[in-house]
Amino acid sequence: MTGPLRARVAGQAVMAETLRLQAGTPRRRPLARLFGANPLAPEARSWYAGAVGEMRVAKALAKLGPEWHVLHSLPVGSRGADIDHLVIGPGGVITLNTKNHAGKDVWVAGSVLLVNGQHERYLRNSAHEAKRVAAALTAAVGREVPVRAAVVLVAPRRLTIRRFPEGAAVVTDSQLRRWLTRQAEALAADDAARLAAAAAEPATWGHRQAPADDPSATRMSFGALHSEVMGAQLRRLTWAAGAVLTMLGAAAGGVWLR
Repeated sequence: MTGPLRARVAGQAVMAETLRLQAGTPRRRPLARLFGANPLAPEARSWYAGAVGEMRVAKALAKLGPEWHVLHSLPVGSRGADIDHLVIGPGGVITLNTKNHAGKDVWVAGSVLLVNGQHERYLRNSAHEAKRVAAALTAAVGREVPVRAAVVLVAPRRLTIRRFPEGAAVVTDSQLRRWLTRQAEALAADDAARLAAAAAEPATWGHRQAPADDPSATRMSFGALHSEVMGAQLRRLTWAAGAVLTMLGAAAGGVWLR
C-alpha cells in the first residue's frame, strides 16, 4: 500500500493533543516523584487514555494477515476530525472508533450504549464516520463503496449486549481480530488494494498533502511521557503494597502479643 498517510501511527492525533496540553506543565518536585504523583496535567488525562487505547487496538490489528490493510488516525475534512482506524480487507471496509473504558461496565441495547450507566453517543457517531468514509472513497474510486462501523472498547470490565447494536458493531479489543477475520468475504484482494491505495492519499480526505506533524517524533515524545506515567503508577503501587504489608505485619504482631 502506497500513499503519504500510510506512515501515520495509531493515536497520532490524540498523542499530539496530549503533548500540546502537557506542554508547560511544571516538573514534579522530588517528593512528588518519590511517591509517584501523576505527571499528567488534569486536562491531558482523557486524551492520554485515548492514545493508549488506540495503541492497544493497533497491536491487535498488527496481527492480521497481509490481505488486510490498516490505516491509523486518518485526518478527514478541515476541522481536525480523524478516523481512529480504517481496516480494508476480505471482510470489507470498516471504520473502527476506539474508546478506552478500562475497568468500566458497558451495556448495549439497540441505539443505546451506556458506560457505567451514562449514555454515550458512540453508535451514532461511528455510523456517521462510516458514511463519511463511504462518500469519500466512492468519490475517489468512482464506484459505490459500502463501509461499516465498529466501536472498539478497550479492556472494559464487562460488556453486556442486550439487543443487537444499531449503526455500528460493538466489540472489545481482545475480540477484534477474531471478529474481523470472521466477517463474510466482501472484497477481492485487488479491490482491497485499490481502495487502500485511495484511502492512503490525502486528497481523498480533502487535503492537498499529509499533515506536517512527524509521526516518528510524535510517537517518540509520547513514548517518553508514557514511560513516565507508567513509572509513577508503579511507584504508587509499590507504596500501596508496602502499606498493606506493614498493616498486616502490625496485625500479626498484635495477635502474637495476645
